[in-house]
Formats: sequence, C-alpha cells, structure tokens
Amino acid sequence: MVAFKAKRSDPELVPPALPTPRETKALSHIDTQPALRFYAAGVEFFRRRPIVDDVHDPPKVVKDAVAKALTYYYPVAGRIHELPGGEGELVVECTGEGVVFVEANADVTLDELGDPLVPPYPCVDEFFCDPGDTSVVIGKPLVFMQVTKLKCGGFVIGTYSCHNIVDAFGHTQFLKAIADIARGDDHPTVLPVWGRELMAARNPPNIDVTCLQHYSICTNIISPLATEDDMVGEYFVFGPREITALQHHAAQLSSSTTAFEVITAALWRCRTVALGHHHQTETTPTSLLMTMNARGKWKHDPPLPQGFYGNGFVYLVVEADADELRNNSLGYAVELVQKAKLNMTEEFARSMVDFIALHGGPPYVPGWTFVVSDITRIGEDALDFGWAQRVGGGVPMIGDVKCKQVSYQMRCINGSGEDCVVASMFLPKPAMEVFAKEILMLSKEID
Repeated sequence: MVAFKAKRSDPELVPPALPTPRETKALSHIDTQPALRFYAAGVEFFRRRPIVDDVHDPPKVVKDAVAKALTYYYPVAGRIHELPGGEGELVVECTGEGVVFVEANADVTLDELGDPLVPPYPCVDEFFCDPGDTSVVIGKPLVFMQVTKLKCGGFVIGTYSCHNIVDAFGHTQFLKAIADIARGDDHPTVLPVWGRELMAARNPPNIDVTCLQHYSICTNIISPLATEDDMVGEYFVFGPREITALQHHAAQLSSSTTAFEVITAALWRCRTVALGHHHQTETTPTSLLMTMNARGKWKHDPPLPQGFYGNGFVYLVVEADADELRNNSLGYAVELVQKAKLNMTEEFARSMVDFIALHGGPPYVPGWTFVVSDITRIGEDALDFGWAQRVGGGVPMIGDVKCKQVSYQMRCINGSGEDCVVASMFLPKPAMEVFAKEILMLSKEID
C-alpha cells in the first residue's frame, strides 16, 4: 500500500464572502443530544476532467467557493454555545467568524490510492487537518476542511463537521453548494433552510408509544467494548453476489428483503457471535439502533423542506437475546429488522423526539448495542465541480471514537463497475477475527 505525507499550509479561518446576519439560532432536540457532540469525519475524492484545463489550483478555487457558500450557510460560520442553567441546551451564535481551511499537496495519484477506490484508504489521516479534541464542540469552528491537490491533478476534500449542526445528508448538501459555486454558478442549486423547529419536541413532550416507555436513558449510545487501543476497524464490501447470498439465507420469509435489511441483520448477528466468543459471558441482551432519515421513507409531517441541513433522523430500536440471535438463522434477525421498520409511524417518530428531549438521548438497552447508519443515499454521487468529478469517498475510521463505533453503510463501485455497499465495523481484535469468518460464511455464493 502506498505511503506519503501531505504538505500543509497553516490553517486559516475562511469567513463568509459577504456580511451575514448576527443572531442566535436555536438547535433542535435531535441536534443537541450529547450523543452527537463530536466532529464527524468525511472524505471525498475527485478526478480532473481531461477536457477542462482552466482550473490550475483546486484548493484556492474551493476556498473561494467556501466563502461564498457560507453567505448562504452563515450559521456554519458561527460558534456553538451552551445556555446557562446546566440543562445542556445548545445554540448557534452566528458570529461570521468562519470555518478552518487548509491547503495541501500530496505526491500521490488517485490510482495509487486504490483501483477501485474503496476504503480503507491509505494514509487517510494525511487528507485531514487537526481539529483538536473532536469531542469538544463548544466555542470552536464548526467545520475543519483540508483540500489536498494530488500530483495527477485530482484532489481530496477531508472534513471534520460538528454533528450538532449537520447530519450526513446536510453535510453533503453543504459540499454540493461549494461545488455549485466552484463550478461557476451564482448560487447553490438548493438553498439552505434552517427549520430546526420541525425536529423539536412537542410542548409538553408526550411519549405516546408503549414500546418507548420502559427504556432507560442513553447519552453515549454505545458502551465501550474495550479500550480504544485494543479495538480495530475494518470494512466489508457487499456486491450483488454477496447480497443475493444473504437474501438466500432469509428466503423462508414471506416478504421480500432489501439489501439494507439483510446486510444490517447479518452484521448484527455476526457481531453478536463474535462478541460471545470474545467475552465468554453468560447470555446478555443485545440491541440494534438504526437511524431513520426523516427525508426518506418516514414522511415527516409537515415534510422537511428541500434544503433542510440539520439532523433529520430518529432511531429505531430492535432488541433480542444474544443466544437467540446467535442460534437462529439469519432470517430471524432479518425479521426483527423488518418488524422495527414497520413500527416507524409518525407517532413513533414524534414520541422518539420527545423521549430524546426528556432524557437527553435515545433509548438504551443494557448489553451489546450496535448502531447502524445507512448513508448510501445521501447524494454524494451528485458532487460535481464541472472541471472535476467525484470518484469515491465516505466516512473514514479516524477521529472521535463515537464515529468509529457506528457502522456506516456506504455506496461504492467495485472493480467490475458494480454498485456495492461497504460497511464499517469496529471491534476488539479477537472479536474481529471471528466476525470476519462469520460474515464471509454468510455472504459467500450459494452453490
């Protein structure tokens, strides 16, 4: 695997290109939950289009576009503060101070980074500037961005974004605005909408769903399985053949299965098997937390407007006994996932927001909690600078441990040009060895 070092400029603050309102913006109860108080990492790779030769310095062009985009996304140029009172309520002070930007060069080509370009990416840390402590969000810039020019003319955008102000969809929307302006457009194709009141709790909060009323409180979402030094991260790619094999294992179900359902069920089941081998404990409960996008199949009422870039999701909770999950077929786990998705009603979603507002976090099931986030449809493929096109990217396994512990399902293209899903996994090393064997057995082609 190729090794290299990026040569970085000194960090600088990039403010909005024009004067912006000075005001205080409220965040939603979903935004402010302690579980999201960290900077999420994202990386995007771009190849220069050979027929376009009028852009010779991509980092400078992107930096200018960031300044112009911030005139529309001016809260992102502000700072988060905590209101007095000790209740953890966060607001955004729109100060116009700007985001951190670093220009860099790396003596490497896109082809040397991988063909196909799928994670893990070599030396991925070199594409990011230093955000400091990624678990501290108060009073800091909300975005840390590095644009690295490669010797082939391509470039890489590495970002740390404060999760309290954008989710993955909102972060991609912000990048699209930058790309639109860098392409030569006068303004972003999609104008941003703040609208955080749309994801606020009812007044008074009312948990009107029986299944949520017995849960405990969770602020960290995931209990540590080991010290971070004893954990390892790996990625697993599921192409059409692997997904078909997983669906074959759930063929006894009366309903059809989606790629997300079988991949999520397989990851959860194999993880539970691996942790059982690692811990050698008595039976323990295990739970699955899935993020459900309010912009997707759950139709928020009123709908979240196009341009909303805040945290627009709630959690679905699935519980199981670890022994039952291990000893039953994959179809058992798939059925649990499907039943949870069917519970995703408007009332469930509102009750979940109310639960988070009352308790400061999502429901918690003691035991082994597995958090899954499907970001295969957040729109990264539409990132287009005109003079450069996106060829890969996603969530690297760097930065805050909260981000590493979430299993992200991302879209990628394999060496045969097929659409695939790549999923991240973070486990103690002995458990990872068991997990890799288990997932391989489930996903190999059926003869």
